[in-house]
Amino acid sequence: QVQLVESGGGLVQAGGSLRLSCVASGIAFNRAAMGWFRQAPGKERAFVAAITGAFTTGTPVADSVKGRFTISGGNTKNTVYLQMNSLKAEDTAVYYCAARATGTILRIFLREEEYTYWGQGTQVTVSS
Repeated sequence: QVQLVESGGGLVQAGGSLRLSCVASGIAFNRAAMGWFRQAPGKERAFVAAITGAFTTGTPVADSVKGRFTISGGNTKNTVYLQMNSLKAEDTAVYYCAARATGTILRIFLREEEYTYWGQGTQVTVSS
């Protein structure tokens, strides 16, 4: 059974930083793709960043967070991070970790419907 557990959310002032973590279990990490999405109040869930589980392929991020957010893999196995700097009030949302198996081909996926597994989400609130 695949489980994704996010942590690291919280309340931060505008201009501050947070680092979200996602620990995945039950999935072969080197044959998976991982992503971060977010859902702001009253809005649909939106792509934030993506990476291959092998952490060897480029890591695209959404235009709205480019230059401020970075996705990476941790030294601890099966962990993906989202480093969020220069946070703005419009970054307030529930942030979700997502995963899917990709086989031996390393791929990144940008769309919500392309992911199979989801975490429970972690709330990020940025005060202005």
